[in-house]
Amino acid sequence: MGKRIYLCLAHMSGKEMDFIREAFDTNWVVPLGPNVNGFEKDLEEFVGEDKRVVALSSGTAAVHLALIACGVGLGDEVMVQSFTFCASSHPVTYVGAKPVFVDSEADSWNMDPELLDKAIADRIAVTGKKPKAIIPVALYGMPYKIDRIMEVAAKYDIPVIEDAAEGFGSRYDGQVLGTFGKYGVLSFNGNKMITTSGGGALVTEDEDHWREIMMYATQYRESYPYYQHEKIGFNYRMSNICAGIGRGQMTVVDEHIAHHKHVQEMYEDLLKDVPGIEVHGNPDVRSDSNFWLCAITMDPSVKIAGQENAYKTVVTGAVGGAAGVIHMASSAVTDCQPNDNVEALRVVLDAAQVEARPLWKPMHKQPVYKEAPRYLKACNLFGKDEESVSEALFKVGMCLPAGPYVTDDDVKYIVETIKNAIVR
Repeated sequence: MGKRIYLCLAHMSGKEMDFIREAFDTNWVVPLGPNVNGFEKDLEEFVGEDKRVVALSSGTAAVHLALIACGVGLGDEVMVQSFTFCASSHPVTYVGAKPVFVDSEADSWNMDPELLDKAIADRIAVTGKKPKAIIPVALYGMPYKIDRIMEVAAKYDIPVIEDAAEGFGSRYDGQVLGTFGKYGVLSFNGNKMITTSGGGALVTEDEDHWREIMMYATQYRESYPYYQHEKIGFNYRMSNICAGIGRGQMTVVDEHIAHHKHVQEMYEDLLKDVPGIEVHGNPDVRSDSNFWLCAITMDPSVKIAGQENAYKTVVTGAVGGAAGVIHMASSAVTDCQPNDNVEALRVVLDAAQVEARPLWKPMHKQPVYKEAPRYLKACNLFGKDEESVSEALFKVGMCLPAGPYVTDDDVKYIVETIKNAIVR
């Protein structure tokens, strides 16, 4: 095939330029204005539950502000899902706190509520104080068991910050993710369900919380005729130009979600008879994932063409990540990496002009968090004992394209490429 099939390429509705042009024509080219207000109202209508929304420069900024609003500071601890992108945990370090990583359950791949309960009790016993917040993550759009997580949070009176950055439009028991906890985090990065090029939002409980977040999102200026600051603000408001893109995107959000679900159904159907390969799907009827990315697992016994050459050379172009920025490694091997057959399949797909990506490497296996407390669930999911569910999944998992530009023929081509790569 001539074209490259990307994981999730930004797709414009055609209406974005109308909002952007209006911003230029009226000279609203700053981090406030009619598009920002309109986008926030669109988001509030979409998420429902009488929530208020603050549009921000990124989902990472939303996590940061939620932590500040929860009073998280120097020396505090925050319970964070280990199986996630670094933006879930890095902001904890921004405020001088420490992430405590909690392993996943095998069906949803998200934070294990029972393990969370035990971990909190242990942190109280070890430190003498309870953690200041809980951050579950909707991995690849899959809902977390938010009912049990909220029960655990209520038991210890700890606020929940839902990281629904990958789960925009996903639902649990029919309710949109990001509306259960004290705060909800959304992301509109270039490869998300909808995009503002770069951007995010924080879902808040009510008007009072919205007003507080709004102050932190600006420079926290008090209401005097001159600039007076009694707290530190962060200048995280979304630009009126980016918000114009978001307003145009909101006109096609339902179509985008429906398309991702359709692609997921195709993968499930076309791969159901391929031995050793499983498509990650909704674990129960209560979960309704947006399937931002479609994910598979591959049994270690599956042999892939070229597997003997896996990890022989370092990557010279980014595999995922922000704007293709990577730091050149001296070796292609680390102490925790996907199995050779997973890497070999990624290379095969890449050569076939298909972007595929390993699952997120668990945060408790990242060098920057080697000293962080972690609560893991030993498992034997794929015939080999592993220290954690998330590590076991990371070693056998891969993300496949699901975005609006991925056609039915693309999915068929991807599946055929996978089948042809398997050595019989």
